Amino acid sequence: MTEAGKVVIVLAGRHAGKKAVVVKTFDDGNSDKRFSHCLIAGLAQNPRKVTRSMSKAKVEKRSKVMKPFIKYINVRHVFPTRYVVDLDVKKVVDEADLIDPERKVDCKKELKKLFEDRYLNQKEVTSEKKAAGSAYFFQKLRF
Repeated sequence: MTEAGKVVIVLAGRHAGKKAVVVKTFDDGNSDKRFSHCLIAGLAQNPRKVTRSMSKAKVEKRSKVMKPFIKYINVRHVFPTRYVVDLDVKKVVDEADLIDPERKVDCKKELKKLFEDRYLNQKEVTSEKKAAGSAYFFQKLRF
């Protein structure tokens, strides 16, 4: 149901209403968390609106306001969407890094670079389906 790369909307907690990408799913749980959960990486703060008339420097500045988050969350607290993103989040987010607070901060910085790079180079996505997922992921959720 929630495989890696799937775009989800967080329904509960601090990041409720934010979009995230599933990094890894634990269907049967583990020794620490006995319920089915998943590791997600998402945007706590979306990039600001960009128009065609803005200069390249201004576009870059407005896209740097992204603020990522990494979190373990119960599967019942996420809403899967139809979109899939082909970000290499697994390479950046390692489960061992999330235990140590200093390494978690470094992990978030790398994640921010990955998100910014994908946001600025959205036209270079190969598949049309994944391009739509990438465009959806970086838009602010309207409801």
